[in-house]
Amino acid sequence: MSGEPNGDIADADSLDPESLGFMCGLEIHQQLATGKLHSRQIGELYDVTIETIPERWPRFARRLRAASGESGIVDVAARFEQRRRRGFVYVQSPNAGLVELDEAPPLKHDADAVDISLISAAMLKMKPLPLLQAMRKTVVDGSNTSGFQRTTLIATDGILELEGGDVGIDVLCLEEDSARKLETRSTDSGEVVMWNLDRLGVPLIEVATAPDVVSPQHAKDTARALGTLLRDTRRVRRGLGSIRQDLNVSIAAGDRVEIKGCQDIDWIPRIIALEMARQLHFYRLANQLRTEMELPPLPADRRDTQDEIEMAVREVVEQGLPLVIEDVSEIFYESGSEMISESLDSGSRMLALPLPNLAGCLGRKVADAQGAQLPRLGRELAGAAKLAGMKGIFHSDELPAYGIVESEVAAVRAHLSLSSNDAFVLCIAPDWQAELALESVLHRARLAWHRIPQEVRNVVIKKGAPEDGTTAPMRPLPGGARMYPETDVPPLVLSTERWNSLASNLPLTSEERLGRLNDTAISSDQAKQILAKELDDEFLAVTSGKSGFPPVQAKAYASLLLAGMEQTPPGLVAAMVYLREQNLLAREAELALAQDLMQGGAWREGMIESECTAFLDIAIQRAVELGLEPADAGALRGLIESLVEERLDFVKQRGMGAIGPLMGIVMGQAQGVDGKEVSAILREIIQQHI
Repeated sequence: MSGEPNGDIADADSLDPESLGFMCGLEIHQQLATGKLHSRQIGELYDVTIETIPERWPRFARRLRAASGESGIVDVAARFEQRRRRGFVYVQSPNAGLVELDEAPPLKHDADAVDISLISAAMLKMKPLPLLQAMRKTVVDGSNTSGFQRTTLIATDGILELEGGDVGIDVLCLEEDSARKLETRSTDSGEVVMWNLDRLGVPLIEVATAPDVVSPQHAKDTARALGTLLRDTRRVRRGLGSIRQDLNVSIAAGDRVEIKGCQDIDWIPRIIALEMARQLHFYRLANQLRTEMELPPLPADRRDTQDEIEMAVREVVEQGLPLVIEDVSEIFYESGSEMISESLDSGSRMLALPLPNLAGCLGRKVADAQGAQLPRLGRELAGAAKLAGMKGIFHSDELPAYGIVESEVAAVRAHLSLSSNDAFVLCIAPDWQAELALESVLHRARLAWHRIPQEVRNVVIKKGAPEDGTTAPMRPLPGGARMYPETDVPPLVLSTERWNSLASNLPLTSEERLGRLNDTAISSDQAKQILAKELDDEFLAVTSGKSGFPPVQAKAYASLLLAGMEQTPPGLVAAMVYLREQNLLAREAELALAQDLMQGGAWREGMIESECTAFLDIAIQRAVELGLEPADAGALRGLIESLVEERLDFVKQRGMGAIGPLMGIVMGQAQGVDGKEVSAILREIIQQHI
């Protein structure tokens, strides 16, 4: 790229990645279907919320502090978290023990989790490490009771082959998942966050790509391909939250930002496009502000940035935007805003921060061509305040509003001695929190003269889904100081025999599995559904007679399997299909008989082939007892003929439209009959009378 970057930020999807110097890499985090990584607890997750947590589950209160890493440096992200003065309450679920509470040392790596990681690495053509050393990665947001996450580098230097361009795989790690946040509540002394420990320690595979992604769509394709490859192991968890994608995004005029919370891959292109627009907007704003202050322009490519110039600009900006916090509570004692009045009555203070030369630069809420909020400095300042526990701030570009009237705005301006070119920010909270929030706001405001900061951002979620694809600041981008060796877990030596055994017996790919299904008599749609439900191995075993029961027709078995019996043991479904094909069980009675046989104990998992004949005899007898055997064909025809004769006037009036009402009567009187057979006989007899 050369020259000033072009593009309309109001139409983010139209931005050209190549001309903007776009760079992107992905980090995929996939939960494994095993026990926990460093304790022998089960990996079960409990479907509970803050309202439904059982009272019998113990609770433990903790506070965490940042510590220096192996380098002797306290990580920037850890230092920031400590300043937030947050407390944490941990709910001990039944699968959380002393290791999860950080009251006992961790155990060695779960063997199954290591095997799945090595298999995944082999599928990505990676090079394994001969010695697997667990590391501690500092995390002090409360999501880990120990203050760190254990992660082990498994393999490096792989490749993911894609039609849109191959993507290098830099590293594959095996790490612990974090606790699940249940609630955050504010107190006068700081926030209190409640966590559920059920997920803490569940193994995750982390796959980090090289920055080889060339477009937003390519990023989506990469995420989909990696997710498919990991699912091909058949040993990973499925469902919402079991796989998460992080995006590392930058343009030449911006800088690297890590975006978390991209659980729905369909949103990935939109999220990336909006981040490109955001970085482009703040590059342009920085140069606008520099021009107004007669400062050197910011280069269009970050590689051309000169540290000496940036330091000089930083000094000028810090002098022009000093930390000046004023108490303006008196102005709002008679405020018409109920929220402001209640906050002041409870002891909070309204503090003001002047922002010289930023009037009109903070912005108002405006949507782009697709309905997402356009980037604006005011939103970034609000995000900085929220990291201190604030719900939001008031800034002068949006006032009067939110119950704050023009006279109050004028009074604040007069109190701060502001000119028409100056902006200000208001924050109402306990003194310590408001001061921390405004200090964060000032720090972010000063960065408006520079390139966007490297940071971790998360997708804004409303009602369980992305609001519009925009993001909010989460914490500073962590550095290398956060990682140091785990001394409680011995290194694991990877033997050549173990690697060769796993690498030479890789699982089938989705394409190979689909090919096997397409060789049967089922439709392509049925094949895709069976593959999506991961039922293909059982399907092929049943239809080939390898389940212990006689082989059944593939189409009949597929139809039954996809019609609500996918949770029924495959062998039992096969038995039901067999009985139906032998005309020993009424059509549509399979599920009822299967449930009865499971509840009564006649069916059990692992039944050997020699027991199948006896089981079928029991099933036939039970079908008779429950009245689930097929109806006699002659008796059924006689019943239908009598019914049509009785309601002949109705039949002549409605014609073929009488089939529906009459079919309901027949099905009610003749239990266990085949609906298709009833419909066919009704159609034939009605046609004879109209």
